[in-house]
Amino acid sequence: MTGQSSETQQRNPYVGVYPGNLFMVVAPSGAGKSTLVNALLAEDSAICLSISYTTRAPRSKERDGEHYHFTNVADFLKRHGEGEFLESAEVHGNYYATSRVWIEDQMKIGHDVLLEIDWQGAQQVKKQFRNAVEIFILPPSLDVLADRLRKRGEDEPNVITRRLLAAGSEMAHASEAEYVVINENFDRALQDLRNVVKATRLRFASQYARHTALFVELGIHQPQPGASGT
Repeated sequence: MTGQSSETQQRNPYVGVYPGNLFMVVAPSGAGKSTLVNALLAEDSAICLSISYTTRAPRSKERDGEHYHFTNVADFLKRHGEGEFLESAEVHGNYYATSRVWIEDQMKIGHDVLLEIDWQGAQQVKKQFRNAVEIFILPPSLDVLADRLRKRGEDEPNVITRRLLAAGSEMAHASEAEYVVINENFDRALQDLRNVVKATRLRFASQYARHTALFVELGIHQPQPGASGT
């Protein structure tokens, strides 16, 4: 199940087609992705976290509109059929999806958007936003990853074993990301995330989209798709 938008696919492939940028953070379970993302969001108000839609039932302490947009299968399929979703997947009998409409609305007004997503979802997003920036979070070792999963105290040993097996296949896709952050030391990893965000905001297309009038005044124009160096 994938989201489709011929209009999006035909747009200029530059990330700066909108003033805002699109970041995707990918990681195996236990790599520390959510902790890093929450710290980044807490200090950078220009980044919005995309909240996924799901048909699964809310867990304890989960709130609609904060952790997920909880919906039923009929509403989910209706939204999917109308092209609202950027990417979607079925996991353990439940549907999950990211709202393309909401993301584009945020980027149009200059907000950066961050997705916590798996590698398969990241591939779907890149088909529609070719310059979405993928950041892959890696653990410093498999032993550390296993230790973090155990210390969370959330899963039975057989579930941890299954997560570790899945992590191996997930991490094989790190080569598809534009940036890789190794989360051995939290402060250094967070600084690496900050650096990726800053570098992306300074790319030509992003700066052009945010300061178009200035660039035009200075006689600087955005290259066309397929031009040399694009």
